[in-house]
Amino acid sequence: MDNNGHPLDRRRLLAGAAAASTLTLTGLAVAPAPGAAAAPAGAGTPLVTRDRIATAALRAPDGSAPAVRIRADFHDRLAAWLAFWSANSPRAWSAPTQVVARVAPAGDALDLHAVRYRRDDEPRAGFAAVRRDATHLATLASLHHHFPSVRVRPDGTIRIGDGPTGFTGAPEQVAFAVAACRGLWGDAAATADRWREHAGRVLARAGRPADAASHAGWAAFTRTSLRRGLGTESYE
Repeated sequence: MDNNGHPLDRRRLLAGAAAASTLTLTGLAVAPAPGAAAAPAGAGTPLVTRDRIATAALRAPDGSAPAVRIRADFHDRLAAWLAFWSANSPRAWSAPTQVVARVAPAGDALDLHAVRYRRDDEPRAGFAAVRRDATHLATLASLHHHFPSVRVRPDGTIRIGDGPTGFTGAPEQVAFAVAACRGLWGDAAATADRWREHAGRVLARAGRPADAASHAGWAAFTRTSLRRGLGTESYE
């Protein structure tokens, strides 16, 4: 068993599928040197044809199962994200069986509709765009842990853009932090102006004091919010 209570074969299976990723499962990445010119995310990377993300089958929102063209590095990052999401999910959940999503024509973005798993041999949704609950915020946390561009659409679907992980101060990141403090941690006073203070309280409560706007702090805040939202740790 691992320290989340999952059977080791499940974690090994997912981690193996994500092994080619340029990210680790902690979501930490090396920041570019000051003054270095930033290349566009995925620039020059090839498109590959895929019908799965890690061990999960890709499904279109209409239920069809077409193979999609996607940037190789983006696919690797998605595999690492899904392994991270699963490793922090309840032990009774199977590894994800389906990811319901639509990939952008350029292969550098994905609209996430659902993540499905099996429990007691029954298919279930660990994340569903139409269900705006703790699992929605938890999945949003896992995506912010791994990607710099994560945006919730009005219908609840989540738009994910390719790129290395890290806190950038983007409005979507701040909006998520405020929503997580309010919806997952019960801090109704959290605001965009003082979100770092409120997120800092969350990290102190979880025993991981840090500035949530730092690289390590953002990784810790998103991970603890994922576990809180999926019910794998309460931090009481």
